Amino acid sequence: MIAVVAQPSAKVKRYIEDTGLPFDILVDERRDVIKAYGVWHRAGLDAWNISRPALFLIDGRGTIRYSFVADWQTEFPDHETIVSQLQALPALSRG
Repeated sequence: MIAVVAQPSAKVKRYIEDTGLPFDILVDERRDVIKAYGVWHRAGLDAWNISRPALFLIDGRGTIRYSFVADWQTEFPDHETIVSQLQALPALSRG
């Protein structure tokens, strides 16, 4: 699992140190990755120049098997949906 954030690296490093996150974070300050995945949020009522909350489950062959892209910064898929989508991934991608 990798999280991608469009935040300055110093803030991300401090957050990782404070929370002890158990996964890797890619810092995308130039927003290349979030633009490539179509989740860059240039301007809106609730955000400016960041990504929309999004989740992509990608199998071992690089195929996107599930995607969730929010319209607002407060939207996220629920835990049950994420778990069921992970369980639905082909066995090849889990090993």
